[in-house]
Amino acid sequence: MPADQIFEALASRPRREILAYLSAQELTAGEIGQRFAMSAPAISRHLSVLAAAGLVISERRGQFVFYRLTPDNLVNTLSRFAFEVCPTAGPLQRESRSNAKRKTKPAT
Repeated sequence: MPADQIFEALASRPRREILAYLSAQELTAGEIGQRFAMSAPAISRHLSVLAAAGLVISERRGQFVFYRLTPDNLVNTLSRFAFEVCPTAGPLQRESRSNAKRKTKPAT
């Protein structure tokens, strides 16, 4: 994928925040939309740009489409590192890890 698409995708703060939120878990567009104050079409457009840049991949399961970071992508690896120190993305990344742990914890 061209570098221009990657830089265009990363130029948007909402898209960087979505990447941070997807850093530890896969989510549907609806779940992403619940976290961010954006309309469903806006979330969809952001996810389309991220997918076109090769930063996220989607998988349809029944009536839902799940999004996750593209594994082994150098940009995502560098982004995860940067998210740790970013004042905006860091809390989103920690929230994502916490949510992922809750989802995998067996119900008692």
